[in-house]
Amino acid sequence: MKFYMGPEQWPETIAGIEAQGHSLVPNLEEAQCYVNTAPDPADVPELPESIEWVQHCFTGVEKLVRAGLIREVGIPWCNAAGAFAKPVAESALGLMLSAAHHHKAFALAGTWRVAEELDRTQAWLSSPRTPTEVVILGAGGIAAELIRLLEPFGVRVTAVNRSGRPVEGAAETLRMSDAESVWERADFLVSILPLTTETRGIIGADRFKAMKSTAIFINVGRGATVVTDDLVTALSTGEIAGAGLEVVDPEPLPDGHPLFSAPNCTMTPHMAASAHVAMAYIGKIFNANAAAYLHNEPMPTRVDPSKGY
Repeated sequence: MKFYMGPEQWPETIAGIEAQGHSLVPNLEEAQCYVNTAPDPADVPELPESIEWVQHCFTGVEKLVRAGLIREVGIPWCNAAGAFAKPVAESALGLMLSAAHHHKAFALAGTWRVAEELDRTQAWLSSPRTPTEVVILGAGGIAAELIRLLEPFGVRVTAVNRSGRPVEGAAETLRMSDAESVWERADFLVSILPLTTETRGIIGADRFKAMKSTAIFINVGRGATVVTDDLVTALSTGEIAGAGLEVVDPEPLPDGHPLFSAPNCTMTPHMAASAHVAMAYIGKIFNANAAAYLHNEPMPTRVDPSKGY
């Protein structure tokens, strides 16, 4: 299959695609498939009639759907779902541990005198008493990898997904519509939710109020699934004990925002699946989609714009 990559070209990704027999062409007009490295819809070129499908190099497509580039009828788009399971799961685990053990709080305090208080209030994944309850919202490929990473800690995992289909390694799997009980029982609540019309702002004041005061909230999904002002309130009033955020809303977070100075909020700037990380993983996603397309089979990561992913 002839493909063109733009607006940036990633040599590592191109090599992985060409290794499967596909050919990079020098211009878009000669290609059958466009491999899109632009997260911003404004940077996506007008696609000629020769383009049969598009491989997007990131997972989130909500901006592309809103811009009308991905439509119910038209050129099929595929996203990078599943490509970043390992790096994003690693990021989630890092945030869980850092938030639980007060790394930011100690750094901000600048004094050893806080040691006793931090020791008294830190949390543990590896509980010596009853298993720590980890709830994962949006239990897909990233969740499966995170569950694997959590195995040595002996936690109990409740997975929540759209269908309720059992997730390997989870003690229990619930449909999102049946998951009201998870908020009050989670010691760690990890959101890996995509951004859709149903999930936008789904985690707000009522959800935080329902959580344990000792609970830690982690978000490695989409920032706009959370009402940021409500999270700030929950952290400042002690409704929850802490948060670890790889994504926020708005993004980038404005300088001076309260979350930067909150001692119980650890953040990373949406870098678990950035472009240089994507380069190492996207080739296998393209190859799987191309193989399915050439055999007239459903492409594994084809986007359904009605769902938003």
